Amino acid sequence: MRSESFNIKHKSIRSLRIGALIAAALILVFSAFRPMSAYSAYGDQEISDSKQKIKENREKLNEIKSQTYEVDAKLSELNKLKSDAAAYITKLDAELTGVGAEIDKLQNQITDLEELIVQTEGELSDAQAEEEKQYASMKTRIKFMYEHSNENILDVLFGSETIADLLNRTEYIQNVSRYDRDKLDEFIALKEAIASKKEDLESEMDILEQTQAEVEDRKASLEKLQADKKKEVSAYNARIASAESELSSMQADMANIQAAIKAEENNIAAIEAEIRRQEEEARKAAEAAGKAFTPMSAGDVSFTWPCPGSGRITSYFGDRESPTEGASSNHKGIDVGAPTGTGIVAAAGGTVVIATYSASAGNYVMISHGGGVYSVYMHMSSIAVSKGQTVSRGSTIGAVGSTGYSTGPHLHFGIRINGSYVNPLNYTRP
Repeated sequence: MRSESFNIKHKSIRSLRIGALIAAALILVFSAFRPMSAYSAYGDQEISDSKQKIKENREKLNEIKSQTYEVDAKLSELNKLKSDAAAYITKLDAELTGVGAEIDKLQNQITDLEELIVQTEGELSDAQAEEEKQYASMKTRIKFMYEHSNENILDVLFGSETIADLLNRTEYIQNVSRYDRDKLDEFIALKEAIASKKEDLESEMDILEQTQAEVEDRKASLEKLQADKKKEVSAYNARIASAESELSSMQADMANIQAAIKAEENNIAAIEAEIRRQEEEARKAAEAAGKAFTPMSAGDVSFTWPCPGSGRITSYFGDRESPTEGASSNHKGIDVGAPTGTGIVAAAGGTVVIATYSASAGNYVMISHGGGVYSVYMHMSSIAVSKGQTVSRGSTIGAVGSTGYSTGPHLHFGIRINGSYVNPLNYTRP
């Protein structure tokens, strides 16, 4: 009995020791994961807030796009206005230049006509002076003939003493008659020339008056063109000023919206920095507790982190608020935020069974690792493998993007075992 009592007591003590060891182990385990639990509690709320901020930012981005379209339209309209104004002003300037050239030509014609008129007037004056001179000479000759009319030609001829004298007197009478006739012809010709000069002068004066009238008409046309140009330029300037004012107002609105978005982005960046800090604290706490991360078993498959360029997790496995219309609220993987183009690698070796595009998953790849184990990579900007291709662990299969139902560039990474999706963080960590 004593021995049996001892054995029972010994078993009880042994059971107590085992229980204490298990309790200690559990305490260590839970103490190791307490920072992650605290992180989860903090992260859930902050991530929810971040999603709301992202939603607001998307709405504001849509507003900016709408504003951008309007700005582009205003810029196009403004450039067209400036082009039209320049074309119209160029046309008016060409017309003004043409009218100015015509006026210069007419002015030159007027100058030539005025010089010709001065010359004609001088010639007319000289002709009239010569006419007066000849007229005076003729009056003297007629007076002389009148006063000596009693001395006729016969007296002159019969007064000759010799034949030679007769011939000389006859020649003299012929010369006097010829001279009188020539002078009369000159006087008649001069009278006709004076009449012609007067006619030419009157014609030139008429041409001068017509030319001056044309100049006045062209000057009036020039003044009208200049007035039209001033009016049109003022109208174009007014329209351009109005368009520039609207453009300036829209640009100010855009600047305000962009400043607000920048503030939200800074806030999200601060939240993400805090999340990373808490993740780091959780990792250090786990290491300090002697419980560094040990991946769960997935048969013979060993996973590596699929996005070496980023360890920033923006959405965790499990229930969540849908980040955008069409996105799942029961998250069957994790989202790793990274810039577009960041490399994505195969988390484990296997065969590519899907490499395609869908409206929800965007560009995505599924790899079979054997034993009912698969990995999924969604929303890629590009795919670097094809269906049926064999890939090794860590080989590049694509790049981060934002195709499909996505609010921004990230990798959706999922692991499926025996037909069910599991939390990837149980199998790999950044």
